[in-house]
Amino acid sequence: MTGTIILAAGASTRLGEPKQCLAFGGKTLLQKALQAAGESCKNTVVVLGAHAKSILPIIEKEAVHVVHNEHWQEGMASSIRKGLEALLRLAPQTTEVIVMLCDQPFADTSLLNRLIAEKNRTGKGIIASAYEDTAGVPVLFDKKFFPELLSLRGREGAKKLLSRHPEALTTIPFPLGAIDIDTAADYQALLHQRERHHKF
Repeated sequence: MTGTIILAAGASTRLGEPKQCLAFGGKTLLQKALQAAGESCKNTVVVLGAHAKSILPIIEKEAVHVVHNEHWQEGMASSIRKGLEALLRLAPQTTEVIVMLCDQPFADTSLLNRLIAEKNRTGKGIIASAYEDTAGVPVLFDKKFFPELLSLRGREGAKKLLSRHPEALTTIPFPLGAIDIDTAADYQALLHQRERHHKF
């Protein structure tokens, strides 16, 4: 059984407002991530932190298990631990997990399904998304990597496992994965791209 962890605990300091609440295509970025996860996997955990109070009202009607990471300032590792611990309590039978962020607007259901299908096809333990000469999120981990995910500390992200286990890694192409929202300029570029696309 596949579960999903959506990491949404960051403070969005470079943006100046919670990126989780930015609108794109009629939904917030976090709602789009929740929709993708919900349509692909049975159990989804979203990890909130810095802006939990302002984000909760937006997702209160979503079918998702919300976890609050009071140690969000430690970095991504603390959110991965919190999310996976919650997922395993919620669904102990989970055999693989997809870790995704809330600021990749083009990470959709189709992409998550492709990760799962590639895992089934190859039997590899780590299936990552490939963009801009790198492998990254969204990324699927087999349960044999759960102990290592739970042992991450500080600013370490799940990417550390990709370099540690190259023999277990395969990727699927996701060129639009390079588009994420860290600054106001990133967001304006995203909106401009959408407007331009809709004109053709």
